[in-house]
Amino acid sequence: MQKNKYQKSIFILFSMMFVCFIGSLLIGKVNIFPSLFDSKSNEMAFIILSEIRLPRTLLALLVGASLGLSGAILQGFLRNPLAESGIVGISSGAALGSVLCISLGVSAHFSFLIPLFGMAGATITAGFLYIILKKYFNVYTVILVGIAINSLASSLTSVILNISKNPYSALEIIFWLLGSLEGRTMDHVILCLPFIIVGWGILWHTRQGLDALSLGEETAQSLGYSVKNTYQKIIVGVALCIGASVAVSGIIGFVGLVVPHILRLWVGQKPSNLLVPSMLGGGIIVLSSDIITRLPLWDTELKLGVVTSLIGAPFFIHLIFKYRKKYAGI
Repeated sequence: MQKNKYQKSIFILFSMMFVCFIGSLLIGKVNIFPSLFDSKSNEMAFIILSEIRLPRTLLALLVGASLGLSGAILQGFLRNPLAESGIVGISSGAALGSVLCISLGVSAHFSFLIPLFGMAGATITAGFLYIILKKYFNVYTVILVGIAINSLASSLTSVILNISKNPYSALEIIFWLLGSLEGRTMDHVILCLPFIIVGWGILWHTRQGLDALSLGEETAQSLGYSVKNTYQKIIVGVALCIGASVAVSGIIGFVGLVVPHILRLWVGQKPSNLLVPSMLGGGIIVLSSDIITRLPLWDTELKLGVVTSLIGAPFFIHLIFKYRKKYAGI
């Protein structure tokens, strides 16, 4: 019965994601659907579809799936229902790298360096976390070091904004930090895809160890799982997924926090059962949010991170009240 419910949930989520994927290809300020069947104008429609909307849709799917998977992994790994990708500081490190690239002015001549700098920032952050975990591998260390990295990266980003003499550069930094998939090309997809795929593979390989860790570290060790090895794999996998995602899209908040909580009502509390549904759910949230940003309801396109925050913030407040007794001692 439980297996049938899980398979039904996967089918429903996959169907929803497929609808959002097609909708993302067709919906925008320019209605290309009639042109696809008109021999005189289908060439322009095909260019819009293949050069603009397809890369954006693929990135929304990849980024959403990565955020959803990372959120589910970290909530199980840290045994904290309020955990998400930002808690380990990797997204802040990636953002700092991209912001540094913009502030140096090199992005004006080589815009493709922005995601490369972002990946470098994520790599440095993950390397630091990996070294720390090699000596002190426990949940509390990860959380505390992540908070410190977040604070340091945010402070350095503020310093860069503060000392920026070019107002256009400062404005570009602010808009980039809001998160968006506007103007992305297949080159961005090619850049982030290998890192994301490898990250998915590493995180998927930790699923059994994650189930064991949910019973406690001592129990996991007694079952033959290396707690230290599982911790390190999770950090590397999350770094690859989140680093690549932030590098091409900017900060997309709340997806990794909201999606696993919603889907636990369907698939239960077992961490490994939550991984695939969270990937599909993350893809649905980011695809649908990106569609909202393109609706012809306003003159300026909304930023993707703004839309996901508007969706996720009320849910986060709900979670705070739900878990206030456990985490605030009330």
